[in-house]
Amino acid sequence: MEKVVLGFSGGLDTTFCVKYLTEDKGLEVHSVIVNTGGFTEEELKKVEAHAYALGVKTHTTVNAVKGYYDSIIKYLVYGNVLKNNTYPLSVSAERLSQALHIAEHVKKLGAKLVAHGSTGAGNDQVRFDMIFQIMIPGIEILTPIRDLQLSREAEIEYLKGKGVEMNFEKAAYSINKGLWGTSVGGKETLNSKGMLPESAWPTQMTKEGASEEMVISFEKGEIKKVNGQSFAHPTEAIQYIQSIAGAYGIGRDIHVGDTIIGIKGRVGFEAAAPMVILKAHHALEKHVLTKWQLSWKDQLAQFYGNWLHEGQILDPVMRDIEAYLTNSQEQVTGDVFIQLNPYRFQIIGIESENDLMSAKFGKYGEMNTGFTGADVRGFTKIFGNQTGIFHNVKESNKK
Repeated sequence: MEKVVLGFSGGLDTTFCVKYLTEDKGLEVHSVIVNTGGFTEEELKKVEAHAYALGVKTHTTVNAVKGYYDSIIKYLVYGNVLKNNTYPLSVSAERLSQALHIAEHVKKLGAKLVAHGSTGAGNDQVRFDMIFQIMIPGIEILTPIRDLQLSREAEIEYLKGKGVEMNFEKAAYSINKGLWGTSVGGKETLNSKGMLPESAWPTQMTKEGASEEMVISFEKGEIKKVNGQSFAHPTEAIQYIQSIAGAYGIGRDIHVGDTIIGIKGRVGFEAAAPMVILKAHHALEKHVLTKWQLSWKDQLAQFYGNWLHEGQILDPVMRDIEAYLTNSQEQVTGDVFIQLNPYRFQIIGIESENDLMSAKFGKYGEMNTGFTGADVRGFTKIFGNQTGIFHNVKESNKK
């Protein structure tokens, strides 16, 4: 019996894949779940039990949380990356980490086949296929959901016919949870109008009418403390921020974007920790970096986010940009003060020894100590000299 390694989450699509590959195709399925921060230990055990109940030969759990942060998320923070100024690349980023680990598992087992549960309409199919083609060339890629062009309703009917028991009502929504946020897709996101109901959001909003201040302490761009509490690794700080801000319903939105394959798509997401962290980090950077540092960072970070979104994590140019982003964080140290409220948050301000807005150099709109009014008069003559010449020539040519 031929081996196939299946990237498995325990959701509707990958549940279908196990049944289809084992019973309809007669393959020996070896499932692997790559945890990028979206599962508790208890949930991982339930996924494992579910996989074996479906009939897999072996099931493997890979803990990729810290590696996921170190190789991808860290740079998304350094770059303040939000796709279309909205989406923190929650699923885009984690799929790349998952694909790389699944490819390694294929090598380890010596399998000749690999499978994933992506549909034929989204970005994930490209990300998985491309990384598999690069990392495990020659291995055949099986994609049952894409090949059979199945709707979620058709998958549910198939599984019910196979006697599979799972929460099919919950399965009506496609939920992908990870360290850097959770995506939620359902019937409301298939059209250009519609908002997800409260019941579809994985995190329950419990802070109606509440308010609190949070302090995030950065050191060279990375989170070291939250509310004075230290963390051994930034992933722990992210999870801590999520536990607090998520209860306020912060970071919920619907992203509309261009897919890699050229169609528009909508997806709901909740990303309390990423949104708070990115805005806090950006606020600190605006105080401690120079004008041109910020400008070039924005341009490179936008390219980095778009290229990452399209699955190109293995392109060597990404290592070059990561080196630039890392170097840009040398002065990004300080505390950021945030006010949390139901469904929103506000940056109150920052404190940093590297603050370029220091009062000893002057106060904006009032007095400054770095130059005189006469200096400004001379500067403006020089600064506008060429533009002035242009307009003089233009007017002369009219006569």
